[in-house]
Amino acid sequence: MSETTVETQPAPDMPTADGAPTPTTPPPAEDAQGNGSTSTGAQPDPMAELPEWAKKEIAKLRSENANSRVKAREAETKLSAAKTPEEFEAAVAEVKATNAELERRVLVSEAARKHKLPDELAEVLKGSTVEELEAHAKTLAKFAPAEQSEPEKLSGGLNPTDQDAAFDPVAASRAARKRRR
Repeated sequence: MSETTVETQPAPDMPTADGAPTPTTPPPAEDAQGNGSTSTGAQPDPMAELPEWAKKEIAKLRSENANSRVKAREAETKLSAAKTPEEFEAAVAEVKATNAELERRVLVSEAARKHKLPDELAEVLKGSTVEELEAHAKTLAKFAPAEQSEPEKLSGGLNPTDQDAAFDPVAASRAARKRRR
């Protein structure tokens, strides 16, 4: 009979014999040839296909999201550290003030986007309600530079794909000669 040895590893949460926790990283994946080397499958970057304005908007939203997460963590820390009712009330008031500021930013952003205002003008919108912000954004939109849109059809002269059977080049040249005389 042949003996087989099986190596066992402790569970990921269990410490090893020396007291250090076991690593939870998976073993390297084998490539197509099965030789155990890891291959970094070059996946195309989805951001590379986007236009520049979309990349800027995504970067802006990601930064705002990161700021919101940081503020939420700070608020959570302050609330958990509060030991007296006064500290708790102060932390709650701070969270409410931060929440009100973030809600206003969202309203300003929506009003500016609806009226196609640039970011520089969105920052100066006045008002505390949706209606006030909308009215001010509408007023500012009159003075904002208009979006330059491309014309629907950018072509000049004749279109070679048009099949106009009524056009006869010989007849057109004869008519042009007659007009000269």
